[in-house]
Amino acid sequence: MLSDSERERYNRQIIAEGFGEAAQNRLKGVRACVAGAGGLGSSLALFLTAAGIGALRFADHGAVELGNLNRQVLYSVDDVGKQKVSCLARRLNALNPEVRIETSSQTIQEENVLELLQGCDVVIDALDNLPTRYLLNKAAQARRLPLFHGAVHGFQGQAMTVLPRKSACLMCLYGGAETEGVIPVLGTTPAVIGCIQATEVIKFVAGIGKLLTDRLLLYDGLDMSFREVGIRRNARCAHCGPT
Repeated sequence: MLSDSERERYNRQIIAEGFGEAAQNRLKGVRACVAGAGGLGSSLALFLTAAGIGALRFADHGAVELGNLNRQVLYSVDDVGKQKVSCLARRLNALNPEVRIETSSQTIQEENVLELLQGCDVVIDALDNLPTRYLLNKAAQARRLPLFHGAVHGFQGQAMTVLPRKSACLMCLYGGAETEGVIPVLGTTPAVIGCIQATEVIKFVAGIGKLLTDRLLLYDGLDMSFREVGIRRNARCAHCGPT
């Protein structure tokens, strides 16, 4: 049940069409695993925390660097050299102390990814490399957890929602391809994509709207345009195909 203070805090979204107190209560009961605490993770974390999600579990092994600060809005100059997850916990607790913040500074790898997702209801991909995304995607399929994908490059970004064994997954999308090198990022790009990911999570929990399943949403900040590409699930996919 919502307290009087929660009803006041979340009133503007509670009165949104199709939402209501029932959806807010469901959101309060959700634990989301967020893989990555960089540009995408910063933006989506702020809005999921403000929206009143029950718990956020972050996994990121990195420390704050000066070069992060053009896009990773949870951190400040005073945080440089400190662990990202400890800094974000402090910032998010100040924003909304009702949300439980759990942190792990482990590097996500095959040996620990399933444990990382234990007890979570949804998984959010805020990573910056494909090999770790594949690990997360495979684990989400194994745990039967919805995965909310986001990626950025320069002025461009993309988002897709994966429902396990029902819609195309990241392996269907990328086909095992890999990328290398430093990714250019305009700070506003992960803000746009992170907000889309947060919106998809909220819609999924509330059971409203149309999710980004089997379609990749592409954002181009230079043209200020959005377009969609249909993604077909691969029946022989190594991650979401027959087991």
